[in-house]
Amino acid sequence: MNWFVNGGIQDTKVALLGDGGKMWVKWWEKISGYSLKIHHNYYQYIGSKRVTKTWWRKLLVTWVIFWIMVSLWIFWYMSSQATEKRKEALASMCDERARVLQDQFNVSMNHIQAMSILISIFHHGKNPSAIDQRTFARYTERTAFERPLTSGVAYAVRVLHSEREQFEKQQGWTIKRMDTLEQNQVHEDEYASEASERSPIQEEYAPVIFAQDTIAHVVSLDMLSGKEDRENVLRARESGKGVLTAPFRLIKTKRLGVILTFAVYKRDLPSNATPNERIQATDGYLGGVFDIESLVEKLIQQLASKQTILVNVFDTTNYSHPISMYGSNVFIDGMEHVSHLNFGDPFRKHEMRCRFNHKPPWPWLAMTTSIGILVIALLIGHIFHATVNRIAKVEDDCHKMMELKKQAEAADVAKSQFLATVSHEIRTPMNGVLGMLHMLMDTDLDVTQQEYVRTAQASGKALVSLINQVLDQAKIESGKLELEEVLFDLRAVLDEVLSLFSGKSQEKGVELAVYISDQVPETLIGDPGRFRQIITNLMGNSIKFTHKGHIFVTVHLVEEVIDSIEVETESSSKNTLSGLPVGDRQHSWKGFRAFSQDSSIPSVTSSTCNSVNIIVSVEDTGDGIPLEAQPRIFTPFMQVGPSISRCGGTGIGLSISKCLVGLMKGEIGFVSIPKTGSTFTFTAIFTNGCSNSNEYKGQQVKNQSNSMSSEFQGMRAVVVDNRSVRAKVSRYHIQRLGINVEMVTDFNKGLSSIVRANAVPHMVFIEQEVWDKNLSASNHFSDSLQKIDHGVPPKLFLLGNSISSSRANPTSSGIYCPSVIMKPLRASMLAASLQRAMGVGNKGNLRNGELPSLPLRNLLLGRKILIVDDNDVNRKVAAGALRKYGADVVTAESGARAISLLMPPHHFDACFMDIQMPEMDGFEATRTIRDMEQNVNNRIQHGELSIEVCNNVSSWHVPILAMTADVIHATNEECLKCGMDGYVSKPFEAEQLYREVSRFF
Repeated sequence: MNWFVNGGIQDTKVALLGDGGKMWVKWWEKISGYSLKIHHNYYQYIGSKRVTKTWWRKLLVTWVIFWIMVSLWIFWYMSSQATEKRKEALASMCDERARVLQDQFNVSMNHIQAMSILISIFHHGKNPSAIDQRTFARYTERTAFERPLTSGVAYAVRVLHSEREQFEKQQGWTIKRMDTLEQNQVHEDEYASEASERSPIQEEYAPVIFAQDTIAHVVSLDMLSGKEDRENVLRARESGKGVLTAPFRLIKTKRLGVILTFAVYKRDLPSNATPNERIQATDGYLGGVFDIESLVEKLIQQLASKQTILVNVFDTTNYSHPISMYGSNVFIDGMEHVSHLNFGDPFRKHEMRCRFNHKPPWPWLAMTTSIGILVIALLIGHIFHATVNRIAKVEDDCHKMMELKKQAEAADVAKSQFLATVSHEIRTPMNGVLGMLHMLMDTDLDVTQQEYVRTAQASGKALVSLINQVLDQAKIESGKLELEEVLFDLRAVLDEVLSLFSGKSQEKGVELAVYISDQVPETLIGDPGRFRQIITNLMGNSIKFTHKGHIFVTVHLVEEVIDSIEVETESSSKNTLSGLPVGDRQHSWKGFRAFSQDSSIPSVTSSTCNSVNIIVSVEDTGDGIPLEAQPRIFTPFMQVGPSISRCGGTGIGLSISKCLVGLMKGEIGFVSIPKTGSTFTFTAIFTNGCSNSNEYKGQQVKNQSNSMSSEFQGMRAVVVDNRSVRAKVSRYHIQRLGINVEMVTDFNKGLSSIVRANAVPHMVFIEQEVWDKNLSASNHFSDSLQKIDHGVPPKLFLLGNSISSSRANPTSSGIYCPSVIMKPLRASMLAASLQRAMGVGNKGNLRNGELPSLPLRNLLLGRKILIVDDNDVNRKVAAGALRKYGADVVTAESGARAISLLMPPHHFDACFMDIQMPEMDGFEATRTIRDMEQNVNNRIQHGELSIEVCNNVSSWHVPILAMTADVIHATNEECLKCGMDGYVSKPFEAEQLYREVSRFF
């Protein structure tokens, strides 16, 4: 439409109409612009409202009628413009023909006048005369080209009556009479000159004595014998100018013609002579005969080969009865143009009237333009009509959509409420189940009973994990999944994940390892729980489908990978963690925006830079993903095949991971080769925790290696491993304890390195595969270490990854047996193993993941803690967990009871409060408690209440922590809004309760 209005049709019209159409084009631009404004204003002011059909129909009919009238006016205007152009063209052609005819006539007239002077000189001025008929005829014939319009020239001499007889004798013929036909002022001679009568007796005569051969038949005729001829001759000699006769039929030819007459005077006539003097000085009369019809026709043919117009020449001396001199009175076209002719005779008036030789053409341009305008207007009307109908339909659809939206919102609220209810109802009994199982493990159980309890705990935790995944998927679909911003230690998080899968990997004999680049900061700011969830999902899949080989997790900076694409693991089978081939991990990040040339990667090499863009790869040598299943790998609830479901899982882990990676402003991809393995890679952007330490100084960071690294700081160790990637992983974990590490590939190099060194290393780590490969060499190496004479022999450790290979082979002497450290290596586990073997630090045996109880008892010892929950099982679980750490626990079954116990003054140090309770929920109870505390604080500040009465506490605020089975984010926000200081999600463990409550002591 824009092209039509602004471009195409406008250029076409300008080209067709030319200058005459510019005004129309301007008018069209105004109309079009106005129409567009109406269109815009309609959408702006009317389009949003319902327009009644009756009103719109009236407007549409008015629009159509208006544009029909406009189209008719355009047709009339353009037709009139075309008619004006035809008139201009006709006037131009007619004026051109009149001008040429007049110019040619003037040329002939001037030549005839010159001949009159010639006769005066050579005929009357000579005696005897130098001109006779023969000379005159030859001269006029040769100079005929100088008189293009004359058909003949003749000279009549003036003869007085007294001279007639002598003149006739001299000439040899008598003066004859010229008959005059009075009808229509046309002269006609139908007789031969021999039969002409003698001219009647009169005072003077004007017989023709010389004539051009073409009109030689007029010789002897008396030009004064006719009435009109006499008048013209007398006017010519009185005026001294050329005089034209009225049109008449020429003798013999019967064609219309006129005679131009000039008087021939004596040579001594002055230029300012009076009429009488001219009459007296007249010697004769020279006349030129003009055959109007043939001459005009010849002239017109010279101007144009095709006769586009019809020409008529009239003598309009008597305007009421004009005499037609040339042309036909039959006209095809009614358009006429008149051009005036001036032949030098002021008495005679002549006109040239022109008409077109064909009918006027049909005004196709006007017709097509007006019809086109009407069609465009109708189309615009149709567009408006369709738009109104569309708007009405859209409004109806919008109302329907609003209703559907309300229904969807109501359904979403119901869904959220359902999830919250189901979560609460499932988590509450699961909290009792897991809590009681945990308490049961602290009792005296035999091995079989402990195995049963562990199995029950694992099943319960699997059920809780499944519930969490379903809730996460629901949050993703509703867009309510949000990330936290807390300070955490990335290396500690990965150590925890390794601990989670260590038992399974050891059972399968699969090597599990983590390597984090030194360039990755120690602490980051982000959501450690969601990051742990991504790693757990990816490693869980790898553990599930990997039966041999390795699972290797690497963490680098994105810019580090860009600078050196060859990172810790390469595609060659000799340079992998287990020696088995893997897919090229570079294909797993193919297409990432972070690796495109246009992407700007934030620099994290400096500690002052806030943004940290890391890339994490999880590589395994498992079954791989079938090619046909790879496109749908991130689809929720989709599994690669029927056999996969038998391995467990819901099929939403990868979908949730992809969403979490997106929330971390990263990308995720994978490469998988069936029967070879898979590599999943994702990026995530965090904030550098080192540069924001002041902001997050109140947050605790779990870093297990820091508390133990001081015990091994400065020690030296040697790692014997023939596989470089695996050796780098071992060095990474050992160096985290502050130990200097040297890597060698075999026993000989290791022994040489130890002997050459100035100081004996404190420990030697040998890969189990290297030890078992050549037992004789292993025994020789062990014996050689014992025989070192300068210093204490180093401690020998074997790094194994399978329970079946955990027994170390004794040396040949049977005296020395190396210690075995089971993989996967973690800082805490490695430190505990070295402490036990080398006799440094704490030698206590701790359960996996259990915190030392003595510091906790000292921290909570004497602390009075209130637990409020309507569920008796939950109260027992929470009370048992806290009492284990020395806390004095009081329980309450309702919110009202909690209010009475926490009314200041009281002796409670903290409170764990359930959210959903009958009669009064935890929110209302907390708000009431905060109001009571605020009231007491205000009274103390105003002196209305003494501090002694309030146990010497000037500001009351007991820490209240929510115990909620509802993990919906809105519930967590509501906890903080009502005055709670934190929350613990059910099912909870003892460490969770401690971790939350310890923040306030």
